[in-house]
Amino acid sequence: MSFASPLFLWFFMPATLLALWALPRRCRNAVVAVASLVFYAWGAGPHTLLLLSAVVVNYGAGLALDSARLRDRPRARRKVLLAAVGWNVAMLAVWKYAGFATEQLDALTDALGLGHSPIVTLALPIGISFFTFHHLSYVVDVYRGSTPAQRSPVRFITYIAMFPQLVAGPIVRYHEIAEQLGDTRRDRLGDLAAGFPRFALGLAKKVIVADSLAAVADAAFAQAGGPVNTPTAWLGAAAFALQIYFDFSGYSDMAVGLGLMFGFRLPENFDRPYSAYSVTDFWRRWHMSLSRWFRDYVYIPLGGNRGGAPRTYRNLLIIFVLCGFWHGADWTFLVWGLYHGALLVAERLLGWDRPPGTVWALVLRRAATLLLVVVGWVFFRAKSMSEAWSMLRAMFTWRPGELDEFVAWAANDQRTAVFALALAVVALPASRALGPLIQTGRGPVVRVARAAVTWVAAPYAAMLVAAGTFSPFLYYQF
Repeated sequence: MSFASPLFLWFFMPATLLALWALPRRCRNAVVAVASLVFYAWGAGPHTLLLLSAVVVNYGAGLALDSARLRDRPRARRKVLLAAVGWNVAMLAVWKYAGFATEQLDALTDALGLGHSPIVTLALPIGISFFTFHHLSYVVDVYRGSTPAQRSPVRFITYIAMFPQLVAGPIVRYHEIAEQLGDTRRDRLGDLAAGFPRFALGLAKKVIVADSLAAVADAAFAQAGGPVNTPTAWLGAAAFALQIYFDFSGYSDMAVGLGLMFGFRLPENFDRPYSAYSVTDFWRRWHMSLSRWFRDYVYIPLGGNRGGAPRTYRNLLIIFVLCGFWHGADWTFLVWGLYHGALLVAERLLGWDRPPGTVWALVLRRAATLLLVVVGWVFFRAKSMSEAWSMLRAMFTWRPGELDEFVAWAANDQRTAVFALALAVVALPASRALGPLIQTGRGPVVRVARAAVTWVAAPYAAMLVAAGTFSPFLYYQF
């Protein structure tokens, strides 16, 4: 069930809010837990049992790690932690990566003349990458003693399965929401007033902007197998860069807005990433909850930037290879992650990970960073390495007469205005990210913008949804 679907907008969300308002405040977590399981079961079907099994295992592991019986037995606690982590990683590995691993094994045995080997084919459970990371952070935090185990099964299910963030984030660490789970005496009208404009902004970004840009990107990448020209290749790469930003940040806005309406403050996930002055800065602004997760649970345990430059560079490369592979079981994602890891290492070697000293240097560094990020998105979007190389060759190989071909192709696309508007939104300077500004900002300009989003853009987006012009969020596949 997509947030940008008639079923969700006109039935599921109003019914859940109505139940929340009709029942006593103490029932909030139960309402959210039940609604979340219904939401997941609607789209995931039998895979709901996989989610529930993960909930049972990690809930039990948390209780064991926090029990008085194991408090003075560090070796036993460590065994429980390793068992829980191993179970979560194994679950993710089997369901997400078994198919890719067996495909590579089949290709290897065939190349060696040993014949074909069996290939495992499993349907990917929706949101498995996200709820697995929630479970991992929970058991690690309880083991570290940074938070007590959650003893209420209803509250634990609410944390793990909360439908605003269940299938595409943001990734919420347990300590970020633990106190909120017990705070049910909230101003529900105030929460609704704060959350709905943020949800409306996300809906407009997704349906009006991202879905329109998708047609431009799809048309360009569809030509990758043939003689795609240089301007078309660049337009396709730029269109996808804008599409994935408006799609994913739109989802995050809707998730944060929904969380607010139900009385939860979810962490921000974006902070104008295309305004970054370096790739290092980009990753402080893009999918911030994922960056923090890898920093706290992988990068720092590996040693972080301690132990000298070589170990730091090694750790950065490991993190971004894992980050790429986390996004998808394909060589394109692996190369995308390695590409970003190599850029971060290069920036550290050159000293470009620090802010530039002058305005002109800032402008040039922002432009260079945006260019590098757009090139990287080609690997992320391409369906295969051959398609990615085809697009990149076209982007950096100009043929005579291509400009006329491009003008003829682009002139027939009615979404050029949306593309230009999206580019302007990304390029214009701003002191604050648009989502939080719409939600909590003050002043006449902000009030007008909030009203325009709530009463003009969102209703128009809802009309497009009713007409069937909506598509799944890009991060649903991860």
